[in-house]
Amino acid sequence: MQAFIYERATNPAGAVATASHQNGAHYLAGGTTLFDLMKLDVMRPQTVIDINPLGGTAHGRIELGRSGLRLGALARMADAADHPQIREQYPVIAQSLQLAASQQIRNMASLGGNVLQRTRCPYFRDVAYAACNKRDPGSGCAAIEGFNRSQAVLGTSEKCIAAYAGDFAQALIALDAAVEIAGSEGTRTIPFTALHRKPGEAPDKETTLLPGELIVSFLVPAAAWTRRSVYLKVRDRESYEFALASAAVALDQQNGTVRNARIALGGVATAPWRATEAEELLSGKPINEPNAKLAAEAAFATAKGYGHNDFKIELGKRTLSRALQQAAALEI
Repeated sequence: MQAFIYERATNPAGAVATASHQNGAHYLAGGTTLFDLMKLDVMRPQTVIDINPLGGTAHGRIELGRSGLRLGALARMADAADHPQIREQYPVIAQSLQLAASQQIRNMASLGGNVLQRTRCPYFRDVAYAACNKRDPGSGCAAIEGFNRSQAVLGTSEKCIAAYAGDFAQALIALDAAVEIAGSEGTRTIPFTALHRKPGEAPDKETTLLPGELIVSFLVPAAAWTRRSVYLKVRDRESYEFALASAAVALDQQNGTVRNARIALGGVATAPWRATEAEELLSGKPINEPNAKLAAEAAFATAKGYGHNDFKIELGKRTLSRALQQAAALEI
């Protein structure tokens, strides 16, 4: 780990001002991703700005009202996962957080840091591999021709096939969440679907955040589909493991017929992935095994395997089909 300057934020505006005017500055919340990558010499921030003192402000609060749910970006994963009203009214959020990491890490990790976590691609996380466009733009992608069992089959490019590792982000996409962001020019709000970038020609640019910008909160609107929601995660072992395939599903269903479906996929894509084609196919139809399979086929119509990860296409389809049927069967 290289030497860095440590600064402790005293207010949101000061934190943003410091980060905006210092190249190589990174925010520190739970540190469960940042410190790991610093120890591996993958990330080398010149300045680390500790934003934990902001936890007593709106950045750290969880608020529920008639208009929806507001999750402060500095709220801890465990606090949201164990919140009784979130578990009842927004179960997909609670489930996605409960299935992520260990209890100790959930106690430390912030919601904002969780959605910004970086890929677990071994070629990115090991600097002994020279070819990684995400870590060193223009160097190549060792995963394409290498061992790629854990990599993405959706949203890939010739420059990068690294899979996005998170769980919580899929729940936010399925619930049409928005992100409140503070920056040097003030505060802006964008759909959560607009936060992450696909790799395209620039895998190193992972989000649409501008230099110095800080996530303040996540805004989840109240809707007919929030209670009938499920997060299903398939992995190599039952605990403390990243998804090979996952699905976040939220349904507005009346008399057994889908009025609106919201679907997000994880473990199989380069960024949190909204499956709009599958959603449209289900509108006006009942959720049964044949329709769930048709929706799954639509969701993976553009998927591309790279050898070792070919199995993810079929696994992803089965995961989504199962999640849809589980959500439809919930007694609300």
